[in-house]
Amino acid sequence: MADEDRVFDRIQAAARSLGAPNVEAIIGNGAEALTRFANNAIHQNVAMETTFVSVRVALEGRTARATTNRVTDDALRRVVEDAVALTKALPPDEELLPLAAPAPITSVDRFDPETAEATPAERAKAVCEAIRAVDSAGQNAAGIYSTEHSFQALYNSAGVRAFHRETMAHFSITTMLGDSSGWVKGSSTRRGSLDPLAMALRSVEKARLSRDPLELPPGDYTVIMEPAATLDLVGQMFGDFSGTALADQRSFLTERMATQVFGENIHIFDDVYHPLQAGAPFDGEGVPRQKLTLVEAGVPKHVAYCRLTAHRADMEPTGHGFPLPNEAGEAPMNIVIAGGDTSLEEMIANTERGILVTRFWYIREVDPYEKIMTGMTRDGTFLIEDGKVTRGVRNFRFNQGLIEMLNNVEAMSPSVRSSGEEAFDLVAPAMKVNNFHFSEVTKF
Repeated sequence: MADEDRVFDRIQAAARSLGAPNVEAIIGNGAEALTRFANNAIHQNVAMETTFVSVRVALEGRTARATTNRVTDDALRRVVEDAVALTKALPPDEELLPLAAPAPITSVDRFDPETAEATPAERAKAVCEAIRAVDSAGQNAAGIYSTEHSFQALYNSAGVRAFHRETMAHFSITTMLGDSSGWVKGSSTRRGSLDPLAMALRSVEKARLSRDPLELPPGDYTVIMEPAATLDLVGQMFGDFSGTALADQRSFLTERMATQVFGENIHIFDDVYHPLQAGAPFDGEGVPRQKLTLVEAGVPKHVAYCRLTAHRADMEPTGHGFPLPNEAGEAPMNIVIAGGDTSLEEMIANTERGILVTRFWYIREVDPYEKIMTGMTRDGTFLIEDGKVTRGVRNFRFNQGLIEMLNNVEAMSPSVRSSGEEAFDLVAPAMKVNNFHFSEVTKF
């Protein structure tokens, strides 16, 4: 932190010399390394290290931001000059608030030395073990294994000093076998929590079971969504849990707050301190993040507020704002969907006839107020008969309203940290949903 302190001291001195005493800076650095494989062979190892300094100036009711990736005296002076020049070129903003005041921030420990110090050889060893398992099953694998570490500091001239460092590991594998495929993905702040070999074996089994897929007619089915599928689909709605979206009347929660919207078994939180979550415990202005009850027993209770939106609504900011200036305002980013006590295996065993979905993809919004989404299943879609997964089925396209779906949840598994392809990582359960609408069969 001493180096970042000195960087901000130089930024603040340069701003004052230019007649701009109100300044904010986000100073960060990080390193990411990635091992990529395809056709059962590692074909790429890349690494990148970055440093950035983003400076925002507030001057005479105006604000603007400039960014650099250098920390020399000349570079810092230049980025402050750019921020000041951009600020002066803007019209005044009558709603611009003073810089955020300092407030206590509860730190979270998300830095794992084993992840930060992971070597290409260590990643390659894990990938090779996974590839051998795939190859021995006569299948073909592609995917990535990445590790990264980062540090972020946020300062302003009103006294805010906020710091966070974190590590993250990702492993994703897709296995292919003729007319079928399997997929598994995971992430963790501690790479020791990921088991690439076990993930590869799960993907292999999905590809094996889904060979020679049966074509079923479109229609309404009982669907069991694995946690990644829950994330992919339910994750589409959390941008609407925003004070700015409500004020703009572009949220599906407009005129629905504090009413029974979802089933009584639906409980959703935003909790940066949850042990399976990731991210900094402060927002883009250095405001501490609060735990929010977004949905309680199916009733929307709270939304996220940045400082400006909170000021407009006579509310307290919740610490979910993005760095200024921005048009989005804020959003909850640490979603926890409370689960149940029914395992995925028990859901399958209790289903007379249904569809098991590994994940969804290419999800798009059809109706923003009813939150109707369309998309397709992928990489492991299975028929359940008499409590057993019997065979793979051709992928479906769906047209499904999230409000309706979250009123039809029959059972949920315990929640786990989940990774998908269509929404950011969150803590989510597997869900058993009745009357899920599949609109047509795809061509693969």
